[in-house]
Amino acid sequence: MSHPAPYPVRLADEITRQLGQLADHLSQLPPPQAAQVIARVLDPDAGVLGGITHLVATGSHFAKDQAEQGALPAEVWLALGRASNELYDITLDLDEHQDTLQRVGTQPATTAAAKPPAPAPLVVRRHR
Repeated sequence: MSHPAPYPVRLADEITRQLGQLADHLSQLPPPQAAQVIARVLDPDAGVLGGITHLVATGSHFAKDQAEQGALPAEVWLALGRASNELYDITLDLDEHQDTLQRVGTQPATTAAAKPPAPAPLVVRRHR
């Protein structure tokens, strides 16, 4: 007979499942509602991205302690630390757009008589 997974493992599985559901819903929402959801997800203090960044940083501290004791290779700690730093940088980059997403999420739907905004050209930035 198998043992049930401990609560934190079940919690991680449930959060993963719910994130998948949220992504499925997001793909079907009208633009203003999608913008509201994205703005909440990207909120650096109370959003999913901020929470994941905090979780990875906590995992990095755990891995550092374990690496110092020889239970984990140092590469695991270094990779988690790097991921934590990169997520933090991404959170800062996306925070710049929080107001825009919130504004789009609260705008009334455009009517047929209203002229829709002109599409903006897309620019690709590559980080190296």
